[in-house]
Amino acid sequence: MYSAISRIMARQIAPSTASPALKMSAVKPRRITGRMFSVQASLPRFPVAPLQQTLDKYLQTLRPLVSDHDFRHAQKLCEDFKTGVGPLLQTKLEERAQKHTNWLSDWWRQVAYLDVRESCVINSNPGVLFPKADFNDLQGQLSYAARLIAGVLDYKVMIDTQILPVEHLGKAPLCMMQYYQILSACRIPGVNTDDWVCFPPDQPNPPRHITIVYNNNFFEVPVYDSENKPLNTTQLRAQLEAVVSQGSSQGPPLGLFTMENRENWARAYKNMCKDEVTKSSLESIQRSIVVICLDQPNPSTPDPRTTSGHQMLHGAGSQLHTGNRWFDKTIQFVVGQDGVSGLNYEHTSAEGPPVIHLMDHCLEYINSGKDWEAAGNAVTPRLLTMNLSHDVENSLNLAKENIDRMVQDLDLKVFTFEEFGKNFPKSQRVSPDSFIQSAIQLAYYRHHRKPVGSYESGSIRMFQLGRTETIRSCSSSSLEFTQAMLDPSQSNQKRAELLRRAINSHKQYTNDAISGKGIDRHFLGLSLIAQENKIELPELFKDPNFVFSKTWRISTSQVPAKSESVLFFGPVCPDGYGFCYNPQEKRILFGISSFKSNDVTLPAAQMCELVADSLRDMRQVMESSVKSSL
Repeated sequence: MYSAISRIMARQIAPSTASPALKMSAVKPRRITGRMFSVQASLPRFPVAPLQQTLDKYLQTLRPLVSDHDFRHAQKLCEDFKTGVGPLLQTKLEERAQKHTNWLSDWWRQVAYLDVRESCVINSNPGVLFPKADFNDLQGQLSYAARLIAGVLDYKVMIDTQILPVEHLGKAPLCMMQYYQILSACRIPGVNTDDWVCFPPDQPNPPRHITIVYNNNFFEVPVYDSENKPLNTTQLRAQLEAVVSQGSSQGPPLGLFTMENRENWARAYKNMCKDEVTKSSLESIQRSIVVICLDQPNPSTPDPRTTSGHQMLHGAGSQLHTGNRWFDKTIQFVVGQDGVSGLNYEHTSAEGPPVIHLMDHCLEYINSGKDWEAAGNAVTPRLLTMNLSHDVENSLNLAKENIDRMVQDLDLKVFTFEEFGKNFPKSQRVSPDSFIQSAIQLAYYRHHRKPVGSYESGSIRMFQLGRTETIRSCSSSSLEFTQAMLDPSQSNQKRAELLRRAINSHKQYTNDAISGKGIDRHFLGLSLIAQENKIELPELFKDPNFVFSKTWRISTSQVPAKSESVLFFGPVCPDGYGFCYNPQEKRILFGISSFKSNDVTLPAAQMCELVADSLRDMRQVMESSVKSSL
């Protein structure tokens, strides 16, 4: 089985220019059953949607965003496309779909991630903050980190032996390929486009070490014995103590490079690889299972949870933790000396659900008291040597300036809405996700007084090698609702009616998107097939209204987790916001971001207040409408 999976993966690794606004699955799988790849071959292929269906749905989503004049122009462009080059591109895309397991997946890895030249950090990599742990010193940090690593290894055994259960969405089984890729994968900087490598367990000499970053020093830390048995918690703790003993002197903040613009990082990387010792050290990091960052304590601040959010998302700058990172690694966990922990992940390998599933497993393992018998003797951790030339040192100094500007510009607020959670919308028999999406639409409209392109990521893993489709959350129904909430002449009964209509509209679009009836991936495929065949980009795709409709000033993700963890990411355009939320039964955890340098957007904390107000008002509208109907 593994050899077949590896061949599929090899076809996916090809050296890509779309928005990096790709966040989490909007839908949480509800049950898990079966062996990891037992149904993989029987999953349906990702379809090419009918052209007319996509054009009709595009006009439907454009209607609330533009004037009557602009809408009529868009209708004409759609008709011209349908009677012109559209059918030819559709046919060629359908021909591609016949030849590929998934017509989109190899394109997607390129255009969504590897071709993007902006920094991965803030723009693409999400951060996740775990619940604060009960320790506040080095010894507690090492004990917690040892338990965390043991949890990772426990999870990896399930992946390696393919006993990880298959996820389901309702009754539909989901593609498990992303689980196979999240451990032992890494992005590698390149000029013009990056590369991506994965070291699966069926290949010769699979990874048996992790990378520990401590005090800006990088260590190769074996976590298996010579018989490939995982080390237990006591042995892992001893490995960490050896790291701390060797890493007392601070190293150069090389992790800063991985937050740089990809072209800058690629040039520095190329120079670093001229030294064979340094090249070998870099390859050790790339081949490792995960990266574990052991951080110093944070400075005291009035809002420690948001401070910790910055720590997980970007490391908080060159003077704090950013040099103690390797953002190219698919998974890097962060454990601070002050009880703060979390992770950051690079998006090329996977979306949120596999990462959150790994996270939930590790957090449960930490608190479970589980362990296994001691393995044989482990090889002592090795400090990775990095010989830096004068040119590389100059590049590192430039990286410090660039990164600190990025860090200072990002505004982030981590907060918990405590008044209710998904229990309330469930009591009203409406979708909790669609309810929260409506609150975000209302919060934005209350300040900006206009609808904008709104993105929510929906999983298309019910198809082989499926990644994501866009859920366009702004609709004519959501606009009617938000306008009614600001109109004092409207009754709560009417507002509740419009709210339910907006919720149902969002839920319907979500169901369409995850079942292969979305429009954004189809449009992307049509544009890429035109490019591949040297056909001029159709006028429809050049239309400012078309571009406006997919400029995600509201970029959102629902990331359900068992724990009270919260995920966050940066806005995907200068005058936009990032909204991420974890709906618990009785509370909702939010991470909201904006850019300080933009004079259009609100500070993140003020947008949080608007979201909270919207949630309260929507509850009041629904409750009062129920009472008035009794």
